[in-house]
Amino acid sequence: MTRLALLRHGPTAWNAEKRLQGRADRPLSPDGEAQARGWILPAEIAGFRWLTSPLIRARRTAELIGVEAAIEPAAIELDFGAWEGRRLAEIRAEDPDGTAANEARGLDFTPPGGESPRAVQARLAPLLVRLALEGRDTGIVTHKGVIRALLSLATGWPMVDKPPVKLFWDRVHLFDLAADGTPRLTQPNLPLKADR
Repeated sequence: MTRLALLRHGPTAWNAEKRLQGRADRPLSPDGEAQARGWILPAEIAGFRWLTSPLIRARRTAELIGVEAAIEPAAIELDFGAWEGRRLAEIRAEDPDGTAANEARGLDFTPPGGESPRAVQARLAPLLVRLALEGRDTGIVTHKGVIRALLSLATGWPMVDKPPVKLFWDRVHLFDLAADGTPRLTQPNLPLKADR
């Protein structure tokens, strides 16, 4: 069984402002830099090789936690299309019925000009198969949309109600990969110990 650890990047200014980031290449905020610099990876994932999303907030997080990480294009965030840079509360207020209907689609929720969680899963599938075939325990610094899509794959969660497990975004989430790349959540919310 191959193990896969997922870590969301440190916070950005847009995270603090509750703006949808998607593919917008926003850097870590000063607070995000400080948080990530203080993270220490849990012993459960010692010796993992690392990959990272190509976006700067993920690459910088990898640097700050002290891992050498190869860029993995499949680990990029969900594309929020025309909604990038906007707050979901504003979008809901502008078109309550249309937004509610879109969100009720769960895995097929798609922002205008963007990408659905199901499309993220399809993008991840070849990567998961490859990692399982390689048989090397791997960590990926990635994004909330990617982690939620993988949680859905691992648990059967259709993304139309609350997730089966509450994930904290300053923690590591550990999965097992079957030989065919099918993920299974094993240890969510492993703490990142602060060194200060």
